[in-house]
Amino acid sequence: MSGNSGSNQMWGGRFAAGPSAIMREINASIPFDKALWRQDIAASKAHVDMLATQGIVAEDDARLIAGGLDQVAAEYEANGVPENWDLEDIHMTTESRLAELIGPAAGRLHTARSRNDQVATDFRLWVRDAIDQVDSGLLALQTALVTRAGEHAASIMPGFTHLQTAQPVTLGHHLMAYYEMIARDRSRFADARARMNRSPLGAAALAGTGFPIDRFRTAQALGFDGPTDNSLDSVSDRDFALDYLMAAAQCSLHLSRLAEEFIIWASQPFGFVTLPDSLSTGSSIMPQKKNPDAAELVRGHSGRIVGCLTALMITMKGLPLAYSKDMQDDKPPVFEAASLLALSIAAMAGMVAEAKFRTDRMRGAAELGYATATDLADWLVRQANIPFREAHHITGSAVKLAESRGIALDQLPLEDLKAIDARIDERVYAALSVEASVAARSSHGGTAPAEVRKRVAQAREALGIEE
Repeated sequence: MSGNSGSNQMWGGRFAAGPSAIMREINASIPFDKALWRQDIAASKAHVDMLATQGIVAEDDARLIAGGLDQVAAEYEANGVPENWDLEDIHMTTESRLAELIGPAAGRLHTARSRNDQVATDFRLWVRDAIDQVDSGLLALQTALVTRAGEHAASIMPGFTHLQTAQPVTLGHHLMAYYEMIARDRSRFADARARMNRSPLGAAALAGTGFPIDRFRTAQALGFDGPTDNSLDSVSDRDFALDYLMAAAQCSLHLSRLAEEFIIWASQPFGFVTLPDSLSTGSSIMPQKKNPDAAELVRGHSGRIVGCLTALMITMKGLPLAYSKDMQDDKPPVFEAASLLALSIAAMAGMVAEAKFRTDRMRGAAELGYATATDLADWLVRQANIPFREAHHITGSAVKLAESRGIALDQLPLEDLKAIDARIDERVYAALSVEASVAARSSHGGTAPAEVRKRVAQAREALGIEE
């Protein structure tokens, strides 16, 4: 076998050209970083404006460059970003097209900057935009939760621990628990946005530049609070991307928990909810099936989003200062997580808004789950002065009797209750209904309908929702 044949066989298939073909493909980021084109154009326009203001680039050249960048942006908007792997990335792709349009003046655009600070700036701008978009989606989800909670402030359902009936709560109270989770998610994204809102532009390759640039001007033009303060950190920092992914991962866990609730509630044994047709599918073989596919995919997407966070954390864990090519792999996990999170938020907002809650089934489950057993024990302690452990035993006997007859606790005749313990009298019935149980939980943050309505009103005010 000849040496050439052996070489070709070694590289094989699409890499028949040898190592150079592999390097060309592994080095090119344009297939994914083309998503940064809007941010790349905006940062370039801010940069060239500053160069002209500082007298580093002639005004005529700056105007020519700015006009050319607008033309490139219009082409990208209309036709998408071309993928020429020889140009490697969005920065070189844009600069190459700019040179075709305006000639040698395009080369002045890259004065006093590097692709290192350029991509760090573009990526920050993209993540900042992604945070604004996710916040808008989470606001819509909160609005749906608050609206439905207001409708069901007094709708009784079982409250669970260990997925076993524990005490009665209201559906409105249950939905407002997710409102609180999403509020924390929004605060995490807001914190991440505030922390990352500094501009790396002007840090150049790693050490800054000798040109008399004004980094405060470009930071202000791009909506940053100011420039970053260390050039080495500026080009190598990806904490902002990790902050975003950590907030996204936590948010996806909340969405997954909510999705799981709907999956369980929609199952026939529960029958608590009928999901909207638009977010469900049928079975190819079983005509009676209505599958909660959207909720299941939200549950599945959470695993992928957590995986995106893990991927970037591992990529960054051992990198020395400053920039390393490993960091080219920072964008795919962020882009993937952002796409999955947006879909998940939209799906759950639609599900909450359009689901039909079967409150009769919920109430029946609360009664037959003997959710007021704790109320009976509490009544025995308060009214009959019975030690709690003894009251607990008496209550267990009452539950066993009601269960054997298939009735709720408050449907047991008084004589049967007195046969269990003579100290029980007719006053007990005021504590045994599920309505009485939830009404009694009126402590701050409790499930009493009045307390739920108060919290819904506060949430409406906070979100700017009119009655």
